[in-house]
Amino acid sequence: MSDITQDQVVEYLSGLTVMQLVDLTKSLEDKWGVEAAPAPVAVAAGPAAGGEAAAEQTEFDVVLKNFGEKKIQVIKAVREITGLGLKDAKELVESAPKAIKEGVEKGEAEEVAGKLKDAGAEVEVK
Repeated sequence: MSDITQDQVVEYLSGLTVMQLVDLTKSLEDKWGVEAAPAPVAVAAGPAAGGEAAAEQTEFDVVLKNFGEKKIQVIKAVREITGLGLKDAKELVESAPKAIKEGVEKGEAEEVAGKLKDAGAEVEVK
């Protein structure tokens, strides 16, 4: 076996598409007999009251507030957006309010929010 550095592995993985990463995750789960659980989503605290005026916001969070009456369509949209499996996407949707994307640019946040709204969800961009 050749000596591959951690940096080389990271560089290779950085070049994969989301779908390739999902396939890789499934293969590793099968090979090692484990299940990859989604990382807990931390919610950032807002600015302190009376603090200095904040600079223009450059990073946004897309929060699913409610899945509405079209739960299945919202789960499909969450799967498309996040690359999660069916079970994980369902759990994420059912645990609303929950952040779907964090720290993304305004354009991406609006696009993600639009997809979720089109699916019937109530969404907030923070």
